[in-house]
Amino acid sequence: MALGKKYFFLFIIIITGLCSCVCSLHNDNLPDDYIQEESGYDYRAFPWYFSPIIHQEEDENNNNNSTNFKKMRKVAASVNVLNFGAKGDGSTDDSKAFQDAWKEACSTTTDVNFVIPHNKSYLLKPVRFPGPCNSHITIQIAGTIVASDDRSDYSEDERHWLIFDSVENLVVQGGGTINGNGNIWWQNSCKINKNNPCKNAPTALTFYKCTNLVVKNLKIENAQQIHLSFERCSDVEASNLLVRAPEKSPNTDGIHVTRTQNIQISTCTIGTGDDCISIVSGSEKVRATGIICGPGHGISIGSLGSGNSEAYVSDVVVNGAKLSGTTNGVRIKTWQGGSGNASNIRFQNIEMQNVENPIIIDQNYCDQDEPCKEQGSNVQVKNVVYQNIKGTSASDVAIDFDCSKSHPCQGIVLQNVNLVEENGGKAEVVCKNVDLQSSGTVSPSCP
Repeated sequence: MALGKKYFFLFIIIITGLCSCVCSLHNDNLPDDYIQEESGYDYRAFPWYFSPIIHQEEDENNNNNSTNFKKMRKVAASVNVLNFGAKGDGSTDDSKAFQDAWKEACSTTTDVNFVIPHNKSYLLKPVRFPGPCNSHITIQIAGTIVASDDRSDYSEDERHWLIFDSVENLVVQGGGTINGNGNIWWQNSCKINKNNPCKNAPTALTFYKCTNLVVKNLKIENAQQIHLSFERCSDVEASNLLVRAPEKSPNTDGIHVTRTQNIQISTCTIGTGDDCISIVSGSEKVRATGIICGPGHGISIGSLGSGNSEAYVSDVVVNGAKLSGTTNGVRIKTWQGGSGNASNIRFQNIEMQNVENPIIIDQNYCDQDEPCKEQGSNVQVKNVVYQNIKGTSASDVAIDFDCSKSHPCQGIVLQNVNLVEENGGKAEVVCKNVDLQSSGTVSPSCP
């Protein structure tokens, strides 16, 4: 009997110890930034986008009863444009249906899926989608949205077709198409017909003052002018986008970034009549990776400083790009008379094929009919690195540093750069007013 009691108390001690260990393991959670430290990616830039996954895992661990867990989860509401009168026949104006559907989605207090069904074509006049909204909205574009080609429809706002204004926590995705139907605008451009007056044309898709924004898995084509613009936005992810317009379509930049901070552009294929990506004043912490560019005018920072303006761009990285048949490769362009600076810029791991001006800094940029007057001020270009860049140049000059006399380029670095003419000949280099350092194999190189 004494022996039985001894084993009984020993059993209680063991069980108590095991419970203590399990509880300790349960409470010693990993730090919040563990995933970030392991991956090297700052998920805190998009906390709302990743937090539902984390919360779901916590709920699953804390609730053994799956039925109770399902009851606790917040179910997203669905807002379908067809239920608000959209026809999707390609000829009926569906603008009001989209506006009414957005009003419903934006006012809903639960998460919302805004559905634009597939196998339909929705004709829209200019539409503004205003925020702030009460919920997190995911727009599922499965069909095709087509712009009205009646220019009188844009009389109230000639600069925008579709604009999302001051919306937080927005996802736009779905695999569908946004078609700017831009041919009528191109025909009337002064760049196509010099007899026409130079007028503005709408940007197809604009995000203005949006934060925590994801735009992915879409095709954007034939914009009236710029295809996709991020203006005064922050914490943006743009990925898996196909952007297309004819090579001769004027001013049809692919992705335009202005006054926007902390934006990641990845895995995009862009071919238009202007810059594949343009990054202009007020933008910082811009990352572009996995970009395929061509035709078009390349990847550009600027233009900066037009009209004697002050401009700032900083912390830009283009890492991993293939450019083919473009009029420029990686370019920085500034106007005389401007001020400010473009600094801390890195172009790396880039392939060029038959590209005119593969590497160019142009501080005498002048996009106007009459010659620009020489002026004593300019936007300062400094701390720019070109690393692991190779390929072929369609012009004799593969590297062109045309820097300002008054504000020479500073801290320019070439590392492992190898560019030859398309026919295999030795390419040339122009180095004007530039503080340049080279390392590794650099060809062509400044004398």
